Amino acid sequence: MPSRKEIQWSQLKVGSLVLVALAALVFIIFRMSATTGGLFAKNINLICYFNNASGLAPGAPVTLEGVTIGNVKSIVVSPGHNPTPVKVTMTVDEKDLNGLHTDSLATITQAGVLGNSYVDIDSTHATGPPPVNGTILKASGSPTLQDVIGGANSSVTQINGLLKKVDILIDALNSNHGTVGRLINNKQVGDKFAQTVDNLEAITAEVRDGKGTLGRLLTDDTIYNRANDAVSHLDRVSAALDSGKGTAGKFINDPDLYNRFNDVAKNTDDLLKQINSGKGALGEAVKDPAFAKKLNDSLAQLDNLLAGLNAGQGTIGQALKNRSLYDHLDQTSAQAEELIRSIRENPKKYLVIRLKLF
Repeated sequence: MPSRKEIQWSQLKVGSLVLVALAALVFIIFRMSATTGGLFAKNINLICYFNNASGLAPGAPVTLEGVTIGNVKSIVVSPGHNPTPVKVTMTVDEKDLNGLHTDSLATITQAGVLGNSYVDIDSTHATGPPPVNGTILKASGSPTLQDVIGGANSSVTQINGLLKKVDILIDALNSNHGTVGRLINNKQVGDKFAQTVDNLEAITAEVRDGKGTLGRLLTDDTIYNRANDAVSHLDRVSAALDSGKGTAGKFINDPDLYNRFNDVAKNTDDLLKQINSGKGALGEAVKDPAFAKKLNDSLAQLDNLLAGLNAGQGTIGQALKNRSLYDHLDQTSAQAEELIRSIRENPKKYLVIRLKLF
């Protein structure tokens, strides 16, 4: 049977073990609650309204620029608060309020594609004062996981449509449709293409060897020298123009010629102004309706006269249209010419002066 002293020693060891276990339990509890500042830390509550909880649960971390500063205390639905009915209450330690502002933005985000949801607060562009207990933060319009998945589904749908089109294109190529399909599957088209490539290679070789017009253009120095001479001639012409030689050079460099040309332009402008104002014969022809009517009547009479001549009216019209009258006039002209020639040859035969004395 153990002695009393041994029993007391055993009880002391058990009590010490219990105390050590309690101390370890308290330490673990403090460590587990470190995200909220400990059991005796002074915290404040921040509120934010979202349109969807997006898988957020009580106890989820609350981060500021990626650093954990608190936890989600509660999530409730407030039906009267539309269009953001989800009320999220967050507990944050007062020592982290220096990085928070009343105009900071809160966002529900996910830790990776399949990670848990948490609240991230962004104070990058915030300038307001530090929040107090019960401050309502604004919710950011960042896309949720559902939005990301929906966008991914849309992208997958577009990729599937693109793959279907690629399959149709490959089938068309394999079925000898289109130029590329015939080039791939038709041996004759492939042979023609190879022949065309050979011809191009032969043409390139001839050009490289200086054959033909293009080859001479690339390899013959004579054409280059001629071009160089032409450039030199142009340079000399430009120099002559700059020095005022020739008509064009004088026109460019001679101020007197420019002044005379300017005077001519000014006189022409004055003349056009006078004509436009109705001065002079041209001005009256342009502006005076009576003069224009007289001119129109004269043109009409001239037109009638020409029409009558063309119709064979009058002597001149008969001369133009009547062949017999033309022949008579031609015959008379020939006889008159013959008579004049005879008079010149023997004037005594036709010019005899007789004097009679009474």
